[in-house]
Amino acid sequence: MAELPLRALVADDEEPALNELVYLLRRDDRIGEIRTAANGPEALKILQAADVDVFFCDIKMPGLDGLDLARVLSNFASRPQIVFVTAYDEHAVQAFDLEAADYVMKPVRAERLAEAVRRVVNAGTPAGPQQAEEPSDEVIPVELAGVTRFVQRSTVRYVEAQGDYARLHTGQNSHLVRIPLSTLEERWRDAGFTRIHRSTLVALAHVDEMRVDSGRCAVRVGDDWLPVSRRHTRELRDLLVRSTSLRP
Repeated sequence: MAELPLRALVADDEEPALNELVYLLRRDDRIGEIRTAANGPEALKILQAADVDVFFCDIKMPGLDGLDLARVLSNFASRPQIVFVTAYDEHAVQAFDLEAADYVMKPVRAERLAEAVRRVVNAGTPAGPQQAEEPSDEVIPVELAGVTRFVQRSTVRYVEAQGDYARLHTGQNSHLVRIPLSTLEERWRDAGFTRIHRSTLVALAHVDEMRVDSGRCAVRVGDDWLPVSRRHTRELRDLLVRSTSLRP
């Protein structure tokens, strides 16, 4: 957990939006010193010269945009938490790929900003490039009708490929995300997800039953039966046995 109060930097090229965000942050006791920048290069100079715990950053700015700044910060030995504050929802996937702490949509509501600060406090200071420790869970931004929702990876039971997209199944709901299945397979392998079919990725922790009938294998995940291809059957059986033996 991060030490309080947090030293913040706020960057936005639109002065009214910048002033509003600073006003809201000053009402939060968890925020201490606040620096401001009107563009990307100015923000980068401050980040290089001063200690900053959290960086509230607009995405579309002249010079360097917010995503560019996040990429630069990934090379810092010790970088601040990043909270994107933007009017554009189409960059959410990229933002979380860059390990953003949160993605807040404009116009900013006080309670939503307070939630972003809470996430920063709970996350603490992120590891630099020398450390390989991964976060315990991942949050996936899901866009629907102009609204961005956040789905925890631990709630995803299985994933189905749909072209260049993937559908995340979380019990009663499913969510379409603009991420190829192959990308999720590589990214979530260490979190207990494995390929069982060319179009299906499953969370081992959510597999309730495995059945082989006439040489055809399937697993039950909740109320759904998912086919397992022949090439993945032996590997899946071994993984399930191993994961079961590790459970308390």
